Amino acid sequence: MEINKRTILWIVFAVSLVVLWNDWMVANGKQSMFSAAPPAKVATAPTPTKVNDLPAATTPSTVPGAAPAAGAPAAPVQTQIVTVTTDVYKVDIDTAGGVIRRLELLQYRDKIDPTKNQVLFQNNGARVYLAQTGLTGASPAGVLPNHNTPFTVRPGARTLDANNQVQVVLDAEQGGVRLTKTFTFKRNDYVIDVRHDVTNLTQAPVSPSLYMQLQHDGSKPEGDTFFNSSYTGPTLWTSQNHYEKLTFEKIAKGSAEHTSKATDGWIAISQHFFVSAFIAPEKVQRDIYTKSLGNNLFAIGEILPLGTVAPGATISNASRLYSGPQVQHILENVTPGLDLVRDYGWAAIIAKPIFWTMDQLHKMTGNWGWTIIALTILIKLLFFPLSAAGYRSMAKMKTVTPKMQAIRERFKNDPVKMQQATMELYKSEKINPLGGCLPILVQMPVFLALYWVLLASVEMRGAPWVLWIHDLTAPDPYFILPILYAISMFVTQKLNPQPADPMQAKMMLFMPLAFSVVFLFFPSGLVLYWVVNNLISMAQQYVITKKFAPAK
Repeated sequence: MEINKRTILWIVFAVSLVVLWNDWMVANGKQSMFSAAPPAKVATAPTPTKVNDLPAATTPSTVPGAAPAAGAPAAPVQTQIVTVTTDVYKVDIDTAGGVIRRLELLQYRDKIDPTKNQVLFQNNGARVYLAQTGLTGASPAGVLPNHNTPFTVRPGARTLDANNQVQVVLDAEQGGVRLTKTFTFKRNDYVIDVRHDVTNLTQAPVSPSLYMQLQHDGSKPEGDTFFNSSYTGPTLWTSQNHYEKLTFEKIAKGSAEHTSKATDGWIAISQHFFVSAFIAPEKVQRDIYTKSLGNNLFAIGEILPLGTVAPGATISNASRLYSGPQVQHILENVTPGLDLVRDYGWAAIIAKPIFWTMDQLHKMTGNWGWTIIALTILIKLLFFPLSAAGYRSMAKMKTVTPKMQAIRERFKNDPVKMQQATMELYKSEKINPLGGCLPILVQMPVFLALYWVLLASVEMRGAPWVLWIHDLTAPDPYFILPILYAISMFVTQKLNPQPADPMQAKMMLFMPLAFSVVFLFFPSGLVLYWVVNNLISMAQQYVITKKFAPAK
C-alpha cells in the first residue's frame, strides 16, 4: 500500500501535466484529447453570393499580387494617413478605404521589445491585423464604396478636445452612393464608435448591405512558446449559440462550422491578452462568415442589410469596435459575452473565483508576485484540516515502518496474507493509507486553474515580482524557481516514509528533478505558487512528523 500510495501521488501529478498539455491544445483551438469532434452547428457560408461579392481582402497596393476589386480604379490609390492620439490609442487611419491601418496601445508594452508599445492593427509584411468596413452590392451606376475606395477626410482636431473625444469623418462617392464613415474616439475608452451614413445620389432606389470584417494572418504572435501559448483566432458570440471559438486551420480547410445568421452578438479576433471585436446594433439581422483570403490571411465578418434607400435619402448604422486588452471588468461592461474571450477553458468555474480573490489581494499588496504568495497561504489555510490529516497519516506510516518491514519478511511468499496483515496494521494504528494523497490532491485543481489565470490575465502580463522576475507570465529567466522547487520536493521526499524497494526509492528521488525540468518552461508565477506551497507544506509536515516520532 505504501508503494501504491506513492504511485497514486505521482500519477495524479503526471495526469495534471497531461491535462495542462490538453489545455494548451484547446487554448490553441485544437481538438481536445478527451472529446470527440463537436457536432456541426450550421453551415459555414451564410449567403454565398453576398460574401463572394465582397471586395478584395486588402487595399491592392499593400499586398503583392492582390487583385483589385471589381470596379476599383486600376491606378494606385492616393493615400493620406490621419493620425489620432488619445490617452490609450495612437491610431493611423488610411484614406484609401477608410481603414484603420495601425493601432498602438499606449498603456501596454510590447512583450518582445518593452521599449515599444503593443501594436494590434498593422499591415507589416507577414503580420496583418486589420478592421475593414464598406458596402456590398451595386447600383445602376456601379459598385458601391468599400474598403478599397478612395475617401476624403474632413478637417478637424486629431487629439482629445474639451469633450474628451475626437472624431474623424471620411467621405467617398462611388456607384451613385455616398458613404460617410465617422470614427469617434473617447478618453480612457477602448471602444471606438463607427458610424456609417449611406446617401443615395441616384434617381433609383438602392439596397446596399454593410459589411464589417476583421482580418488576421494565420501565424502565432511573436513570443508565443510551447508551454506559454494562448489562443489566437476568430471568435463570435450570439444569444442562440453563445461563445464560439474557431481556428485558422479549419477556415483554410473549409471545415469551420459556426453560427451564420443572428440578430445580435459580436464577431472578434482574439490575440493573446488582447481582442478586437465588431459589435453591431441589437435586433439587426446579420449574416456571419469566415473565409480564407490566401497568402496565410483569414477573415471573420458580418453583413448587415440596410434596407432600401430611396433617391436622395440617407440611412445610418451605428456600430462599435472594441480593440484593446482582455481586462475582465472592461469586457463585461462593453457588451454581453465579450468577457468570454478571456478564455479559462474547462477551469473557468475555479479560475474565475481565483482571479477575483487575487484581484482583491492585489489591491492590498500592489504586486502580483506577493499576491500569488498571499493566495498560496490563503489556500493552505483553507485546506489546512485536509492537509493536516494527510500529513498525520504519513507521520504515523513512518512510525510503523519497522512493523511493515516485519510483515513483508513474514509473508514475502504470500502476497494475499501480506495485504491482509498490512490492512490490519493500518486499522489497529488508525492510519489512512491514502491520507498522504490529500495534500497533493487538494492542490491540483488550484494548480491547473492558476495556470489558466496566468495564461489569460493581461493584468499580470509583464508584471514583475522581485529581483530577477520581471514577468510572472514568462518562464524564470535564470531557472531559480524551478531549482528551488526541485530542492523543496527532495526535502519533502526525505520527510516521507521511504519505500522498502531501493529501486522505488531512487525513482521517487528522480521524479522531483523530472518535474522541475518541465517547470523550466512554465510561467514563473505558477512555479512561484508551487514553491511557496512546498515550503509551507514542508514546515507543516515537519512539525506533524516530529510530533508523532517515537521517543529515542
